[in-house]
Amino acid sequence: MLMAICTQLRAPHAWTPPKCHLKAQSKAVLLAQKTHSNSMSPEKKEIFKSLESWVSQNILPLAKPVEECWQPRHFLPDSSLSSDDFIDQVKALRDRTAELPSDYLAVLVGDMITEESLPTVQSWLNRLDGIRDESGSSVNPWVVWTRSWASEENRHGDLLKTYLYLSGRVDMLMVEKTIQYLIGAGMNITTGNDPYKAFVYTSFQERATFLSNGSMARLAKERGDPTLARICGTIAADEKRHEIAYERIVEKFLEVDPTETMIAIAEIMSNNITMPGHLMHDGRDPQLFSHFSAVAQRIGVYTVSDYIDCLEFLVGRWRLKKLEGLTSEGKHAQDLVCGLAPKIRRLQERADERVRKMKPKFSWIFNKETPSLKYTQIEKKEVL
Repeated sequence: MLMAICTQLRAPHAWTPPKCHLKAQSKAVLLAQKTHSNSMSPEKKEIFKSLESWVSQNILPLAKPVEECWQPRHFLPDSSLSSDDFIDQVKALRDRTAELPSDYLAVLVGDMITEESLPTVQSWLNRLDGIRDESGSSVNPWVVWTRSWASEENRHGDLLKTYLYLSGRVDMLMVEKTIQYLIGAGMNITTGNDPYKAFVYTSFQERATFLSNGSMARLAKERGDPTLARICGTIAADEKRHEIAYERIVEKFLEVDPTETMIAIAEIMSNNITMPGHLMHDGRDPQLFSHFSAVAQRIGVYTVSDYIDCLEFLVGRWRLKKLEGLTSEGKHAQDLVCGLAPKIRRLQERADERVRKMKPKFSWIFNKETPSLKYTQIEKKEVL
């Protein structure tokens, strides 16, 4: 799933087209870009139409058939057992989660709440030009993929929410209120209905979520809950597969429309990447998302360094430094993106210092403070 994470920093500078290009644009076009409401040209939509068979052959196989997918039931106490056996399994779950630190629990809850906002994300994908599901059950390969993606992602929130509920370690009333607040608030992630920007965004998000769930798995194992470690690792494996799909799509865009795709990459990556949970609220803490993000960084689940690593990974994955056939505007975007990671890295110490000072309390864990615990350094691995 597209996880809610925050870098606690400001990008050194955002993408702006070259001055010569700006002068050629009308005020009306600039206003449309600012509000992210401009639609693709018929020519661009035709590109998406021409890629439908490619999506069928290269993207749809990455969606697993339902009968081959894991389900939450595979990781949870079996309610079909006798009452005594079911209660024994629940007790074993509670024993495993008893030693999980409060800051780990806060991050796990925040992750789960973001997963539960799937209706908002699916609605966003369904607005994209060239990909809209006009009928609600279209057989267009682009739409078949987004629905398949959503159906796989839906299991993540269901599983984590039930596991946390059975643990007895979290205030489910406040958790449920936060989920309702977040779905009601929606999200504004500045891609508009532009699929070029959207798939750059999802490539980054799925990469980040793969890394963060892998970190949560390793921390759960350290803290004595192998079942939760397996849950987070399994979710991470889903995210890795989804990451591959979105990276392939952007790679194809770079092949058929390099300049426009390069510009989209620059516009997304040169700004702070807004996470889908950024409007998270529990009715009490007006800075809930910032607090959640800070704790995730502090315990090593997802850090500024990871954010930079995601940027560098995608630059390498898409071979952006060697990309040719660009216009002057495309080359400007290329230079900006390829030089972005070192500039952000210089801001890392300032971001680390900011989160070290935060000791927020979360209603989700009965207003317990999340102390600055020192965690073992987490090794990031591609294979879980």
